[in-house]
Amino acid sequence: MSRISRIALVVCTVSLVIFCSVVQVLTQESRAPAELDKKAQKFLTENRTRWHDLNVSYEDGKVLHDLIIKNNYRSALEIGTSTGHSGIWIAWALSKTGGRLITIEIDEGRHKTALRNFMAAGVEKIIDARLADAHSMVKRLEGPFDFVFSDADKEWYLQYFKDVEPKLLKGGCFTAHNVSHAYGGIREFLDYVRRLPNYQTTIDRSSSSGISLSYKK
Repeated sequence: MSRISRIALVVCTVSLVIFCSVVQVLTQESRAPAELDKKAQKFLTENRTRWHDLNVSYEDGKVLHDLIIKNNYRSALEIGTSTGHSGIWIAWALSKTGGRLITIEIDEGRHKTALRNFMAAGVEKIIDARLADAHSMVKRLEGPFDFVFSDADKEWYLQYFKDVEPKLLKGGCFTAHNVSHAYGGIREFLDYVRRLPNYQTTIDRSSSSGISLSYKK
């Protein structure tokens, strides 16, 4: 075998090894989202009727999930984790868009339960779960965000919106739960966002709770 032939053989061998390595990595990467999909969906289905303690319904969780995928949102904030139902729906969607979620909960017991649920659903790596008072934490977050879900104390809805609005990207969406029931500060919040010329606000009524969707123009 000539020297040129030997060099050509070495080059071909190295190229084949590199190609096989790339294929293996791509296969692993494509398998991971599929496995996460299966795990998250299984967890949500099996626990569909078990969510209490200030959590959203299955229907409302799906609304959040579909909204994120439809708009390809990637930087999400949740105000009020509770025990993690909505956070799992949001993180599952973000796993498909390549995004991340920051979620805030003030109650230590609910926070710890949420962490266990995130792991059980397979979405813990996508979530930055913070045990903190959202009244002060939201102000300190740098952002920017393209998706926000507010489901904490209703009397503070308007203030949460004001605190996060400068950090919300154009095309982003601020959502709020339980708006079908005008108690606490919900009416004041809705009146405010509906008057803003650079926002378009509608109500999703997939469940009796209602979710406001305020898109930033």
